[in-house]
Amino acid sequence: MPMDAREIESMIREALPDAQVEIKDLAGDGDHYAATVISSAFKGKTRVAQHQMVYGALQGRMGGVLHALALTTGVPQD
Repeated sequence: MPMDAREIESMIREALPDAQVEIKDLAGDGDHYAATVISSAFKGKTRVAQHQMVYGALQGRMGGVLHALALTTGVPQD
């Protein structure tokens, strides 16, 4: 069963409470999403570490229930 965009956003916000999250359904099938996640928790972390934090927030659903997630991450601009 596909994941809903609201569920993805909720899980990310739970793990990264200050995050600005934007989710787009790329194919309309609930399996292919793009996410932009901006959080101060990413400060000083590599892009790979930032993505790992987001994947961790999804609690193992990546590659299973959630087939594809194109990620853009970053820190807030002051």
